[in-house]
Amino acid sequence: MSDISVIWDVDNSRGDWLFVAPALVTGDDLQSAVLVSLFTDRLANADDAIPDGTGDPRGWWGDIGEDKPIGSRLWLLDRSKQTQEVLNLARDYIIEAIQWLVDDGVIASMDVQTQWVRDTFLGAQIILYQPTGPQISMTYAWAWQQLT
Repeated sequence: MSDISVIWDVDNSRGDWLFVAPALVTGDDLQSAVLVSLFTDRLANADDAIPDGTGDPRGWWGDIGEDKPIGSRLWLLDRSKQTQEVLNLARDYIIEAIQWLVDDGVIASMDVQTQWVRDTFLGAQIILYQPTGPQISMTYAWAWQQLT
């Protein structure tokens, strides 16, 4: 049995479920796992600067006391300048968010590349190498609220 599929709603910049009467669409478990891992706000580390100045470390209450929290710290890069340092941090945060797939043996390895695809858009190319079966390639682009 497959999990409910998470799809990316480009117009609203969010994950969603797809309903095709009479049920929710299932399958694409690996892609759904990556979407949840990337676009769920992971709890900030104690030494992370919170970009909106509120001090709110976000995260999910279910991660309290867990060694491996769910989600990514990509949200910490909101309002950052378009620099190579930000690209490097984005790549590190993506790897951190989906490393559990390697640790749990779901994938054998991964390649992650980030780049500025155009003004205010950060792009990421993620290639997942399965232990058996084909490699899976995913591409994402985020609208960036950069500081000027």
